Amino acid sequence: MLYCRFQSGGAAGWGVVEQHEVWEVAPDIFSPFEKTGRSFPMEAVRFLPPCQPSKIVAVGLNYQAHIAEFGRTETPPEPVIFLKPPSALIGLNDPIVLPRGVSPVDYEAELGVVISKKARRVPESEALDYVLGCTCVNDVTARGLQKKDSQWARSKGFDTFAPVGPWIADGLPPQKLRLESYLNGKIVQESHTSQMLFSVARLVSFISGVMTLLPGDLISTGTPVGVGPLKAGDVIEVFVEGVGRLRNPVVEEK
Repeated sequence: MLYCRFQSGGAAGWGVVEQHEVWEVAPDIFSPFEKTGRSFPMEAVRFLPPCQPSKIVAVGLNYQAHIAEFGRTETPPEPVIFLKPPSALIGLNDPIVLPRGVSPVDYEAELGVVISKKARRVPESEALDYVLGCTCVNDVTARGLQKKDSQWARSKGFDTFAPVGPWIADGLPPQKLRLESYLNGKIVQESHTSQMLFSVARLVSFISGVMTLLPGDLISTGTPVGVGPLKAGDVIEVFVEGVGRLRNPVVEEK
């Protein structure tokens, strides 16, 4: 099933996507829900970020080839995690805004997983039971600031630096998915989630041992090799097998 948040006529709602239609559901996608009877053609709605997380937990250095492209050789002994603010969230077709005086700003295609229920100190063997489904994430990064700062909050936290969507797909095997990004239609990242150093189950277990995960929280699981800069006028797309494509244009801050 494909779960979504959408906007139609100025009102936002939860929905499921079926046969090119968006069916409104209530009360939400994190509890037993029913269709309200209202449906909309996909092209008639605006797809919002498909969850409203209390926090976005992102993972760094989770693909060996990505570690190597920055001239590093060490493999982290445990997951490297950081937070992105929910205020950075945007959805399908929303513009990524390049902040004035900040360069370069890079794309980072990532598999995102959305938490379905409260998770605290979850064993790895049970971790996937706490995952609602998978989505596409672009962990947009001000690379120069990341190298300058000892913490990554600034480089990762600008408004619009967390494109997510277009929806959440359930029932997917998270370690068996192609992950790609396309810059102006040209493939620039091409990998597979089987290449992760730390699996989704390991990440959910590890993170839930640090902080309580709540329904709708988002884990962005790390990017593979091939990251690169964005400029105004670009269109960047993230593709996750079984989910689809997250497309965002790039503009300069006015």
